[in-house]
Amino acid sequence: MLSTTVFPGRYVQGAHAFKRLGSEMARFGKKGFLICDPFILDNLLSDFRPDIEKDIGLVVERFGGECSDEEISRISGIAAKAGCGIVCGMGGGKTLDTAKAVAGGLKLPVACAPTIASTDAPCSAVSVIYTPEGRVKRYIFHARNPELVMIDTFVVAHAPSRYLVSGMGDALATWFEAESCRQKYAPNITGDLGSLTAYALARLCYDTLLEHGLTAKLSCEAHVVTPALEHVVEANTLLSGLGFESGGLAAAHAIHNGLTVLPKVHHHFHGEKVAIGVLASLFLTDKSSGLIDEVYDFCEEVGLPTTLAEIGLEDVSDDDLMRVAVAATVKGETIHNEPVPVTAETVVAALKMADAEGRDRKA
Repeated sequence: MLSTTVFPGRYVQGAHAFKRLGSEMARFGKKGFLICDPFILDNLLSDFRPDIEKDIGLVVERFGGECSDEEISRISGIAAKAGCGIVCGMGGGKTLDTAKAVAGGLKLPVACAPTIASTDAPCSAVSVIYTPEGRVKRYIFHARNPELVMIDTFVVAHAPSRYLVSGMGDALATWFEAESCRQKYAPNITGDLGSLTAYALARLCYDTLLEHGLTAKLSCEAHVVTPALEHVVEANTLLSGLGFESGGLAAAHAIHNGLTVLPKVHHHFHGEKVAIGVLASLFLTDKSSGLIDEVYDFCEEVGLPTTLAEIGLEDVSDDDLMRVAVAATVKGETIHNEPVPVTAETVVAALKMADAEGRDRKA
């Protein structure tokens, strides 16, 4: 069986990187269509827009807040009339996924300019499509990865640290899921096996989080760019992106998708729900007590949730947990990449055990 590894065309990271965004985008045309997160548009874009427009013309559109078919269709209609050579998303993961979907539909190159390091979405050729109410609906797998990913760590350092920590929760899943796929010879996002490179990057992602996670969080809270912050931003964005896409997904993200059937979790961040999926996967796949302790210690140290109550499910019923588990185990979900038999019942048990362990440690 073939192995396939995929990468973005260029990855640029560092303090004040957005001042170079225009020259990077200008490699693809004289005018760019920028889909911008509302907060960034109203509060930050003016700080670096003059530098961007030294090299490329900009048409700016405000993102509506949800990466839904409706929002993609709305923005695509505007972008199609703009005559731009490249689409760029600036903001969080849903803004970037929308930009990828718009660019894919118009057959234009795409740039991703994340303003927070909260997910591994920027580097991938995947858009997660939600309903307008925030429930995961489907995935779009694009023909190519973004031509450019640029992340400004000065901007990241001035965002609330909860975003960075959420990105650590998303990145925490990378090695566990890639390792499950490696053990089972399960396919990655391309449908082929992962490569030695992908599995090694996934492990580097995990090791980087454990070594630098707390210092990076403290750096963000102090609004300063440090080597630790740079390392964790790279882990959250590049290493996790390469690791999940080329290594493969398994239980943690499937459980996240299942959790989205419950409205109470919708205001919690993607990585916070993925972290719960990671903890549940430890029990689902019978990990050692030493590894379980290591992961819980890390989550507690940086402030990731370790109980269902921390993602809004303090009084969740068995029936609702079964709804989560059924959604997480539908045919085709990535949970079936685990090297152990998985049923809805075993997922419910794993969620309950993860919650019980978290509550016991807090007590």
